[in-house]
Amino acid sequence: MAIIINLDVEMAKRKVGLTELAGEIDITLANLSILKNNKAKAVRLTTLDAICKALDCQPGDILQYVPDKEDSGE
Repeated sequence: MAIIINLDVEMAKRKVGLTELAGEIDITLANLSILKNNKAKAVRLTTLDAICKALDCQPGDILQYVPDKEDSGE
């Protein structure tokens, strides 16, 4: 997938643990872990909003577009 979720990087920068963030944004540990490990196929905007508020960051700090090699003609 061309969208990379860098939630683990932002959490590490702010020294925030999975359990702490999950409690703060009211999401299950399992669902937050899926996001953190870049296994998610979708993310709700309300969840992204809550993460950005909790980590005091922008969506672009968490989401990154990296073209697939098949898409770039390589």
